[in-house]
Amino acid sequence: MHIPGKLNRQQKERYNRLFGWLRKRRTHADDVALQEIHEEVFASTDCLSCANCCKTHPPLVNGHDIRRISAHLGIRSADFVSKYLILDEDGDWVLNTVPCQFLAPDNSCTIYAYRPAACREYPHTDRKRLYQISELTLKNAEICPAVSVILDNMYKKAGI
Repeated sequence: MHIPGKLNRQQKERYNRLFGWLRKRRTHADDVALQEIHEEVFASTDCLSCANCCKTHPPLVNGHDIRRISAHLGIRSADFVSKYLILDEDGDWVLNTVPCQFLAPDNSCTIYAYRPAACREYPHTDRKRLYQISELTLKNAEICPAVSVILDNMYKKAGI
């Protein structure tokens, strides 16, 4: 499996060709194929052996996340915000520490059932019209080893 880190020039070119091909076609069949590949790759991926996402990038936290997590922790939403969040350069709430303060030593999440939507959906490779978030997907390929496997498998399937 790909080790997280910068993508090389060939990978970036291959993935950008894939995104261009997907953007041009815009078919439901491609969304289905990507979903199947995502599920297949994650069926054999042990996220707890890596947790690079939790160790390197703070997730966005929306209002619903704030209410859900603070209720689980038994604190007021305002206290959760002041203790655990900061506003990023885009004006979005994000967790204020890296690695995540809810990451346990065994790479499990201490608030897993209540984790932010951004964590639940990460790395977003199972969403429809993946070409619409190509820049984010390229960034995520440098963080999550499964993303490159998914993109490589879709590239092969496409026969580009």
